[in-house]
Amino acid sequence: MGAGKHAHGRVDLTAKLVLDVVTSAALLVLLAPLIAIVAVAIKADSRGSVFYRCTRCGLGGREFRMLKFRKMYDDASGPPLTLTSDARLTRVGQFLARTKIDEIPQLWNVLKGEMSLVGPRPEDPAFVEQLPEKYSTILGVKPGVTGLTQLAFAREGEILDPGDRVRDYVTRLLPQKTALDILYSRERSLQMDLKILAWTIVAVVLRRDVAVNRQTGKLGTRRRPTKRRVSSVAPTLEQET
Repeated sequence: MGAGKHAHGRVDLTAKLVLDVVTSAALLVLLAPLIAIVAVAIKADSRGSVFYRCTRCGLGGREFRMLKFRKMYDDASGPPLTLTSDARLTRVGQFLARTKIDEIPQLWNVLKGEMSLVGPRPEDPAFVEQLPEKYSTILGVKPGVTGLTQLAFAREGEILDPGDRVRDYVTRLLPQKTALDILYSRERSLQMDLKILAWTIVAVVLRRDVAVNRQTGKLGTRRRPTKRRVSSVAPTLEQET
């Protein structure tokens, strides 16, 4: 029984690796025209590089440089959590953030083997240091472009405290996110990955909010809040990652 489960796990890992390499390579080729258009738009909109590289913790705690399209002005500085209307965001950057197109370059990290298509959220080393015991489990898995946490907290900025964003993130949201990442790390399978990828398409292409069961990881559509509720939430925040 144990040997069979172990063998099944090896098959899943091999299939996941093949899925990562083949899919990321194919998408980079298919999206090449879009990548070129975005690169031109970024350069035309503001001076600076096309890409933004940030340090994240990967498999085994090894740090790597995660790639994204640059959304902010080249000389921007300040806290890592920013308002959607932050003056540091360029006009093109606001569009990239809203559509999630800024995430496309992470496919290169997947092709290099630093990330997976599906996995725990790649986190900043400074935040990882806040919960070392939890991350000892999470960092046993490659971080992903998408995952349970990425879907569940796609709009996390709307519930962050704008008065002290970093403290609120560390004390309230980070424990919830690590709980989901631990759930994925322990229960992951090829079948789960395929479901997460399917729901990611729903979220990104169809612009639908995805609900994630915090106990089981089950995915579904989230009910939209009423207009009255929407008007009372804090301004949307975004983390430059």
